[in-house]
Amino acid sequence: MSSGDFSRKSTLVEYGFRLPSAIDNRPLKFDEFNQKVNQITFVSATPGPHEKEVEERRVTQIMRPTGLLDPKITISPSKNQIDNLIQRINEKIEKKQRILVTTLTKKMAEELSQYLIEMGIKTHYLHSEIDTIERIEILRDLRYGIYDVVVGINLLREGLDLPEVSLVAILDADKEGYLRSSTSLIQTIGRAARHVEGEVVMYADRETESMKYAISETENRRAIQNKFNIENNITPTSINTTIRDITDKLKSNEEGVNEENIEINKKDAHKLIKKLEKEMKSFAKSMEFEKAALIRDQIHDIRIITKKVE
Repeated sequence: MSSGDFSRKSTLVEYGFRLPSAIDNRPLKFDEFNQKVNQITFVSATPGPHEKEVEERRVTQIMRPTGLLDPKITISPSKNQIDNLIQRINEKIEKKQRILVTTLTKKMAEELSQYLIEMGIKTHYLHSEIDTIERIEILRDLRYGIYDVVVGINLLREGLDLPEVSLVAILDADKEGYLRSSTSLIQTIGRAARHVEGEVVMYADRETESMKYAISETENRRAIQNKFNIENNITPTSINTTIRDITDKLKSNEEGVNEENIEINKKDAHKLIKKLEKEMKSFAKSMEFEKAALIRDQIHDIRIITKKVE
């Protein structure tokens, strides 16, 4: 931060838009900040090297109220990885569960997504060129079942809460780098930790240090969680959350709902929603995603109207 501030102000001073003294008004450097603080509480799901170096005591929150364990991890060779992945995907789809697949490049995400669609799997991809609202809609549609699979590059930044996801597939897990660091792997593994049948498959031809650490950490957590469940007679239960997102509010604010001459009771609305949901899933199954999305929006509007009438 301080380097960026210095660069910006130096240019302004050089061309006479600021006095030289403007450079003195700057953010603290990291070492300067550390000299001024007395006590710090770091809060992180994945503490970094600095936190580990300076910590005096660590409090962990490993057990979940639902009793869910961290997901099981399997390492599978990269040879024939797509065929293996499709087999695993189909097994999950039969159970009406969802899948996340993470790749290293945008091109691979798009190509894999297209290939899965050609194989009859309801799939969409995520990457940085897709705007925020559309990203949210894609993830919501994954939960609704319009898509069974979402292929992405950096799925960490989504802040994902997807209880329906029971499988996370990590392609090129042995390619060391930011997206395959131990921290990133642990966070990616956590995307399958909201489902009672959650599991992770890493496609790799060797086991990197990052993989070893992430797997060891996950197995340690599983052991602690399982022991706690046994001692307290807890049965793991999948999280069940309402499917909500910001797009609902944006649509109701921007477009509003046409309520002219509408007379609808709760019972009729429920029947209509059931019928539309059946049509939506039918269109999604036949890969007609645009029609499925239109029906999804109709369902959303009916729910808003029903609430207002009540």
